[in-house]
Amino acid sequence: MIKVLIVDDHKILRDGIKAILHGSKNISIAGECSDGFDVMDFLAKKMVDVILMDIKMPKQNGIETTKIVLEKYPNIKILALSMHNEETYIVNMLKAGASGYILKNTGEAELLEAINKVHSGEIYYSLEVANVMMSKYMNNTTKSKSTNFEITVNDLTKREKEILVDIANELTNQEIAEKLFISPRTVDTHRRNLLQKLAVKNTAGLVKFAVSNNML
Repeated sequence: MIKVLIVDDHKILRDGIKAILHGSKNISIAGECSDGFDVMDFLAKKMVDVILMDIKMPKQNGIETTKIVLEKYPNIKILALSMHNEETYIVNMLKAGASGYILKNTGEAELLEAINKVHSGEIYYSLEVANVMMSKYMNNTTKSKSTNFEITVNDLTKREKEILVDIANELTNQEIAEKLFISPRTVDTHRRNLLQKLAVKNTAGLVKFAVSNNML
């Protein structure tokens, strides 16, 4: 079962999502939070696989919450669920590490598909969101993919920076795990997240980013 946490400041929306998820055979509702500020307290007590994350919330927005969650729990997949399809929200959420972005007007079938896709390690965008990203790409055809999304060292978490430097210094997953007192599986998850975030295909791409940004 895919354990899902719903994070949104509107109870009526949380209730609507729960009604949809209750009908799924492979998704269970782990819980709900009304603000990003409460998410870490929840995760300290109960682990989840996927978080449905609203963006605009009163105490702590979804972008900041996503960064904080993935810093400590890189295995969790975060799916942005928002009413906003503006480029700024989309890009900032993806830079924070979200695995997908769908709009709140999405249908039941698409919501379930998106949850399953991000849980399996894929990226998922609503059609409207994909169109926004394609428009951004078309307007920046002379730029590289990483430059297009304006990813910088500052967009990486502290842990991601540590692991990226270790990778560039040719340490193995096991060596990095022992150095940082984490599991090799967690190192591998960070490695895959870095590949995705920096839009590179392999370790050589990670090393190139580290060198070009004077991280060594």
